[in-house]
Amino acid sequence: MPQKAHTEAAEHHEKAAKSHRSAAEHHGKGDHAAGHKHSTEAHGHSTKAHEGSTKAHGKSGEHHK
Repeated sequence: MPQKAHTEAAEHHEKAAKSHRSAAEHHGKGDHAAGHKHSTEAHGHSTKAHEGSTKAHGKSGEHHK
């Protein structure tokens, strides 16, 4: 079960990174509306990634008791 939690967290980290890269690219081209959209998406994925990492960390600890 901890593997699934870690995998889900990693997927959100990867989505956040992709959205951050897209935001940077759009902002660099002066397309601030699209950059803002991708920044907002990145923030959402980062939040889910943090929640998933916290959950995964807790599940990992359950198996060491």
